[in-house]
Amino acid sequence: MTTDFKLIDVSHSIEHGMITYKGLPTPAISDHLTRDASRTFYESGTEFHIGKIEMVANTGTYLDSPFHRYPDGTDLAGLDLSSLANLAGLVIRHTGQNRAIEISAFGDFDLKGKAVLIHTGWDKHWRTDEYWSGNHPFVTEEAAKFLVDAGATLVGIDSYNIDDTSTGSRPAHTILLANSIPIVEHLCDLDKLPESGFRFFAVPVKVRNFGTFPVRAFGIVQ
Repeated sequence: MTTDFKLIDVSHSIEHGMITYKGLPTPAISDHLTRDASRTFYESGTEFHIGKIEMVANTGTYLDSPFHRYPDGTDLAGLDLSSLANLAGLVIRHTGQNRAIEISAFGDFDLKGKAVLIHTGWDKHWRTDEYWSGNHPFVTEEAAKFLVDAGATLVGIDSYNIDDTSTGSRPAHTILLANSIPIVEHLCDLDKLPESGFRFFAVPVKVRNFGTFPVRAFGIVQ
């Protein structure tokens, strides 16, 4: 059996004790019910494992909904699947350049209705001190406004934060989420995706009154 498409995973795996964002608690992964203990409930030869994970929402590769920034914004449960799944994807290459991602980075690309994924290469520092150093690439306020005006449906980045974290201001989050454009941060392996001609998926769990959650982000390449 052959297929005419390829699945490209662009999300990080979550592990016990893994740091995603410096200063936030790390995930604690443990057993709720071990296989050995489960044998007392089932017939001989039958066993199950039930795991338990405690983590903050901003762990691994995750998606921000408007509720993350605004108390009256759409939460994870309210997001329309059309803003998260089967989106026409576009990769913007911004590797080895200035940290600030300006309007010029988007050139003459048609962004309307697209999942715009910004490939900076910062994921090569994942789980190192450099990743959390604050020297990461970020989207400027003017570029965020441009993404809104250009009609982007979703914006993702393989960096530590879509905003510059040297100050307490978060203009990219503020602007994009105010316009119902979900943000996916901490992507990886965007070099494996083509510039265009693929479909993108980043679907979180459907949780009410919750703004952020990890996703299994991937592209389908024909």
